[in-house]
Amino acid sequence: MVFSSMIFLWLFLPILILIHFITPKKYRDYVLLAFSLIFYAWGEPKYILLILLSIIMNYVLALIMDKTNTKAKRKFMLIIALLFNLLLLGYFKYFNFLITNINEIFNTNIANKNIVLPIGISFYTFQIISYIIDLYRKEIKVQKNIFKLALYISFFPQLIAGPIVKYHDIEEQLGERNINAKKIADGIKRFIYGLGKKVIIANSVAVIADGVFNQNIMNLNTPLAWIGAIAYTIQIYFDFSGYSDMAIGLGKIFGFEFMENFNYPYISKSVSEFWRRWHISLSTWFKEYLYIPLGGNRKGKVRTYINLFIIFLATGIWHGASWNFMVWGLFNVFFIIIEKIKLKNLLDKNKFINYIYMFFVIICGWVIFRLNSIHDILEYFKLMFIPNLKTIYLNLNGIINTRTIIAIILGLLLSGLLQSLVNKNDKLKKFYKRYMELFVIISILLLSIIMLISNTYNPFIYFRF
Repeated sequence: MVFSSMIFLWLFLPILILIHFITPKKYRDYVLLAFSLIFYAWGEPKYILLILLSIIMNYVLALIMDKTNTKAKRKFMLIIALLFNLLLLGYFKYFNFLITNINEIFNTNIANKNIVLPIGISFYTFQIISYIIDLYRKEIKVQKNIFKLALYISFFPQLIAGPIVKYHDIEEQLGERNINAKKIADGIKRFIYGLGKKVIIANSVAVIADGVFNQNIMNLNTPLAWIGAIAYTIQIYFDFSGYSDMAIGLGKIFGFEFMENFNYPYISKSVSEFWRRWHISLSTWFKEYLYIPLGGNRKGKVRTYINLFIIFLATGIWHGASWNFMVWGLFNVFFIIIEKIKLKNLLDKNKFINYIYMFFVIICGWVIFRLNSIHDILEYFKLMFIPNLKTIYLNLNGIINTRTIIAIILGLLLSGLLQSLVNKNDKLKKFYKRYMELFVIISILLLSIIMLISNTYNPFIYFRF
């Protein structure tokens, strides 16, 4: 079940809201937990047992850790808990990748297993780990109510594709939350904005991105390769940030406050800044639980660069069991390190060049992210950077049309450029809030519904991570 499906919009969500608000406050968490498990089981019934196993095991391990008195014993329980969670994630996400590479390196013939990646396992595993580490550090109290811990792990808005919620950020909201009309209204508004991002822009430009990337590269020319890369750049931002907006909005409706996951990353002036604005919940998770424990930037420049290398390699590995994701992570950290060593002073002299440089690097990075084969990545880059204007014999009518062109233009404008212009002008900002916003929200909702009824394409990119 996805947020932009008719079943969710017209059945699941209305029933949940009705039952939630007629239920006495002390039982509302149980309602949210029950519906969250139904939401997860809707797409993968058999894997509900896996998430329940994770909840029970981590609940027990956390209780044991809390009762141990010595640091050595607490560290031992921490290691056990981390191994359990990482091995579970590793088996489902990386086992076949590992076996395939062992076969290639050692010329063996070990059979792959028929393993289906459980939806959202990367997200909820990191949430569980944050709870375990916070408890080990004594930054939080152990959660003795298994149902509250289960709600934290499985709460449906952020269960499948984030944002990744750290336990210490949400501890006080489990059980006691402030719900009022303004927060509910803000939540509905945020949800509709996210729905529009996903349905109106991401789904529309996906027609171009998929139409190009699903072709044999030999059938493309240089202009079409760039069109496909730009379309995917727009698609992945509006798809993922749209989901995050919907998740944050749904959280507000039920009284939860989730951290922002995006801050207009495409108006950044460097790759380093881009990563402070993109998938913020993942970046801060790695910073808090890996980068700082490794020493951060406190042990000299060389060690800082090594730590950054480890973080971005881990970021690539987290995204998927494929070499392209690791290359993508290393591609990004290469530019971040270069910026720290040399480029920063040069880039600071010209803001426009900053933006062009950042956008150029990020587009190339998304090509690596999108294509699974290293060979295909090299061929695609060859097509992008060595002019090839051969005539192509593809039917582009279903790929490039008025709707998809408008979606690309809207995507470029609404990636932060238009918002920054409005925010800089107080009169324009007040005018929009007072006279335009309600009309815009209603229009987005109606257009999204019309497009959902008429279209079949509606997946979320980050569901596969």
